[in-house]
Amino acid sequence: MKGNQAIAEAAIRCGCDGYFGYPITPQSEVLEHLMAERPYLTTGMVVLQAESELASINMVYAGAAAGKRVMTSSSSPGFSLMQEGLSYIAGAELPALCVNVVRGGPGLGTIQPSQSDYFQTTKGGGHGDYRLITLAPASVQEMYDFVELGFDLAFKYRNPVAILSDGVIGQVMEKVMVDDYKPRWTNEYIEKNCPWAATGHRSTGKHRIVTSLELEALKQEAINDRIQAKYRKCEEEDARYEAIQCDDAEYLFVAYGSAARICMKSIELARAEGIKVGLVRPITLWPFPTKAVGEIGGRMKKILSVEMNAGQMIEDVRLAVGCNVPVEHYGRYGGVIPTPVEIFDALKKMVK
Repeated sequence: MKGNQAIAEAAIRCGCDGYFGYPITPQSEVLEHLMAERPYLTTGMVVLQAESELASINMVYAGAAAGKRVMTSSSSPGFSLMQEGLSYIAGAELPALCVNVVRGGPGLGTIQPSQSDYFQTTKGGGHGDYRLITLAPASVQEMYDFVELGFDLAFKYRNPVAILSDGVIGQVMEKVMVDDYKPRWTNEYIEKNCPWAATGHRSTGKHRIVTSLELEALKQEAINDRIQAKYRKCEEEDARYEAIQCDDAEYLFVAYGSAARICMKSIELARAEGIKVGLVRPITLWPFPTKAVGEIGGRMKKILSVEMNAGQMIEDVRLAVGCNVPVEHYGRYGGVIPTPVEIFDALKKMVK
């Protein structure tokens, strides 16, 4: 199946309660697959095409406030429209899952693949001191796997999680190992395990107010202190990465998603000519695997940050290694996909 279809299939099978979205290339197959499968007849999952991306993210906000596993998906311009809602969800400390299948920009841009939403997603595209836990799949299988992982992390930290993909992974077709259907959570389970949720159960004897508004500055600062402590825990426990052929490497690629897949072929080309290069693939873009990149990168002569953008992740790579190792960037943008030979040529130029 396509990567977009894998997202949709995973949502059905992992017990997702609701999807609210709006079509936009190159991710429309997520909504189309869900509509075609009609999960509301089998699992009870709600699937709704909202009036807009603004409507869909606020429907997600409402579902999350009730303790439900809810999600949306979009592509770059649509994801931009969701930023205020994501800030509200983070401020209200609610779990939710958002998928961004990135296309070229800025502006309406192109419909071809890009990785130019890295800053927007990992640095907090909306207002306030918040973060999106961000997963970067490099295969259709990971598109599938990261849906359930995303929900797990969202509920662990009561924070929105983003799956940051692109048009390559969204549109490519690969074999996928799927799970058996898992039941949706019952209202009794939510009542027991989500004591913050606005369930409407009067038996608790307490009114549960879900809001991100606090008019007193000192109280808002205390809320921020709690949220920042949560983020520090996430950085300590859930930074993920993959290291490939790094043990004997003298040079290093750092790349994620489809760019990392292209780098795999570039590694073959380089090693065939005696250039020992490895790859660190961040799986979580936030929290960025700073410690791993610093330790592995610190052993290298030089590092090449390969991205389908003008140079965004390179800032986190440089912070990870400090001033100890030179870090350069190679990227194509606007929807242009780099070839393995182009990346290999950039490596050779860096080596010289």
